[in-house]
Amino acid sequence: MLDLGRSFLSSVERNPHSTAIVDGNVRLSYENWMSRISALADGLASLGLTHGDHVLVVMQNRWQMATLHWACQFVGLIVTPVNWRSKPEEIQYCALDAQARAVVYDESGAEAVANSPACYEIPRIVTFAPIGNEIAFDELLNAHTSEGLLHASADDWSIMLYTSGTTGRPKGVPRRHRAERAAAIAHIAQNQYAFGERTLGVMPLYHTMGVRSLLSMALVNGCFVCMPRFDATEALTLIAREKISHLYLVPTLYHDLLAAEGFRDANISSVRRLGFAGASMPESLLRRLDDAFRPDLFVNHYGSSEIFTFSFDQAATEKPGSAGRAGLNSRIRVVALGATHPDELAAPGEEGQIIADIKSDEAFEGYWKRSEADARALKHGWYFTGDMGHFDEDGNLFVTGRVDDMIISGGENISPVEIESVLSLHQAVDEVAVAGLADDRWGQKVVAFIKRQSTVDAEVLDLFCRSSGLLNFKRPREYVFVREIPKSPVGKILRRKLVAGEYERDD
Repeated sequence: MLDLGRSFLSSVERNPHSTAIVDGNVRLSYENWMSRISALADGLASLGLTHGDHVLVVMQNRWQMATLHWACQFVGLIVTPVNWRSKPEEIQYCALDAQARAVVYDESGAEAVANSPACYEIPRIVTFAPIGNEIAFDELLNAHTSEGLLHASADDWSIMLYTSGTTGRPKGVPRRHRAERAAAIAHIAQNQYAFGERTLGVMPLYHTMGVRSLLSMALVNGCFVCMPRFDATEALTLIAREKISHLYLVPTLYHDLLAAEGFRDANISSVRRLGFAGASMPESLLRRLDDAFRPDLFVNHYGSSEIFTFSFDQAATEKPGSAGRAGLNSRIRVVALGATHPDELAAPGEEGQIIADIKSDEAFEGYWKRSEADARALKHGWYFTGDMGHFDEDGNLFVTGRVDDMIISGGENISPVEIESVLSLHQAVDEVAVAGLADDRWGQKVVAFIKRQSTVDAEVLDLFCRSSGLLNFKRPREYVFVREIPKSPVGKILRRKLVAGEYERDD
């Protein structure tokens, strides 16, 4: 199998003059981008970085970060990106855990890096004017292109992503070139990308969605239009100006896009395919997007950093909530809650834990230096995702939340996602999240946290749930109106913050 460096070279040779990346006034063809990637690869080597070293990256989606990603693939370095919003102690942890040999950052991560002692022991490369011992990114681009650029194989490590760490220390997820390439090819097929596709590069490159967009665009000689930080108005401008043909976003960003003041008058006619991942999408949002874009394809993608694709559904609006069937490189099962063996299957319609075959071409092989995490997640050749779900009578998978999010009220197991889907259909509800709060009688009670877009009260919403067909024991026993639903940087609902009372009421 080709490694990622050779994969990129194939695209350069196939169509050297097509536009590869856009970032503000920077517009590079594949040929011109390759020149910068080659120079940066030599520049990194000149710092003493060698095959298998980790390069910690704290940057927003700029051409420099995308260039660094590809340069690492040629040199055989392991690009190790972290959230640019990370606190100094988080940067410190990742730098030490990965044994990083260099750190590259822009203004967004400068303060956090400056307060990480571990980063002062390694070369610090910056995209702004350097201070003290910092090294200017642009200086590394002055290196001469080497004759022998290809130093990695398909079996080498390509990238190490860090999990969010919502239940403990972040876990490193190292992935090989071959797994990254297989995932990108499957992503192209599952989203039916054409050669010359153009996408909005706004999903962060420390997240698997952003990385998949970057790699898949390169493999089809597409264009990656950088957007360092999401702004709905700017996104609409870029869609029109750059003739974006495909969007691959988390539901939150789609929600904000539709809510933008200029959306009604925006030119979105170039967008022919929509894809989403990272979180479930409320049925009401699905319908609104379908009405607004009228896409040729609307794909729900379900996966993780560990195994990029579990399942996909190319007709997301036909059966709202369905995550479809196993991806091209995947096998999936639903096992009974509490099961430790992949053969302990849940019955159709029965909620259980979703597991995936670790032999997937897209799979990781275990967490970085975390044998205890491997023991919890990897059993008998299967990856236990920690996600809950069930298969319906047609064999389609429905993801209903995290095992840790399960509400147990009066001895009944209740999934938040089903209730959220019902409430999202009320016209006064902008966003909703459901969580279980402690209750003396029931153990936990179902509580709905509502961000309103128009006036509504608890009584009206309760009547709406009663008339929806939602089983009585699943109805929320309390409604809390909030100014915002707490979410992670990539749009996942942070139910733990709701349970802890970390929100602002909107009474």
